[in-house]
Amino acid sequence: MQDFDAKIPVQRIVAGKLRRYYHLTVIRQLLWPSLVLKNVRDCFFVIAGFFQSLVKLIIWRPDVVFAKGGYVCLPVGIAARLLGIPLVIHDSDAHPGLTNLILSKWATAIATGAPLKYYPYPAKKARYVGIPVGSEFRKFTDRERLAAKIKWGIKSDHPLIVVTGGGLGASRINDAVVFAIEDLLELGSVVLVSGTGQYDELRSITPPNSSRFQLHAFISKDMASLLGAADVVITRAGATTILELAALAKPTILIPNGKLSGGHQLKNAAVYQKDGAVVIVDEDEMVGNPKILVDAVRDILSNPEKAQQMSLAFAPFARPNAARDVADMVLVASNRL
Repeated sequence: MQDFDAKIPVQRIVAGKLRRYYHLTVIRQLLWPSLVLKNVRDCFFVIAGFFQSLVKLIIWRPDVVFAKGGYVCLPVGIAARLLGIPLVIHDSDAHPGLTNLILSKWATAIATGAPLKYYPYPAKKARYVGIPVGSEFRKFTDRERLAAKIKWGIKSDHPLIVVTGGGLGASRINDAVVFAIEDLLELGSVVLVSGTGQYDELRSITPPNSSRFQLHAFISKDMASLLGAADVVITRAGATTILELAALAKPTILIPNGKLSGGHQLKNAAVYQKDGAVVIVDEDEMVGNPKILVDAVRDILSNPEKAQQMSLAFAPFARPNAARDVADMVLVASNRL
């Protein structure tokens, strides 16, 4: 695979975001002085970023602007609107973020990561494409799952429970797993991907790596192989992670982080739970009683019919042609197709 990243020029602009927290009331947020001051300050960052974007787009004169969402896209999208440059946006989360809600009014085309019914976008310019994920994320056969377990040095005759909090890890999930590790090991083998920040602490209090338990700080390669080997996966509710697991058709337990801005992980998880594709464990309840997580794992592993139903409900959310479909939308908007 060629190193395309080295050939793509990257430039930065100033940007600011509106900090808002789903688990706090509006009044509590307004009475939080440092939060209010940061939000006011960031309004000026957005203005500065707009003028930076305006200058860059005038110089570059692009045929189209593609915005993935997130606060950094807001000043660029507004500048594109002012200059009459076609704008294509993509929403990974199952509910639109604030930036995309604003930019959607001016967008030429809108791509979504979840079915259109979860968005307020006009159907005439919105299209459900899913989220581009690597081709290695696909449903494994029984033989491939067995081979993947052997590759990772996991006992092939035991169910495999994979726990990952994403690239940075998730300390509350890590702590719950370590607290309940003996109970989890009675159900199957466990692989915990902890993140680098807590790895040394956990390494000192967990069993040594073996065919029954493994602790990894981070996995940069073959994560699809590890997840594909799993009989059940425990993870956060980030949009891309969910769609990778949908492509794998993997029985999944989601533990959304309800404290993230906008509560987007809670909204993501609810979409897939509604169709019976995932099980949700409340983080606060899990912290108070880690056995809740054990019970959720046991319920899936002891009920093959339920696990199969979850897989069948999850798989249709995968969109293997998502990258191509987004590219087509960009080319059409730029009059290149």
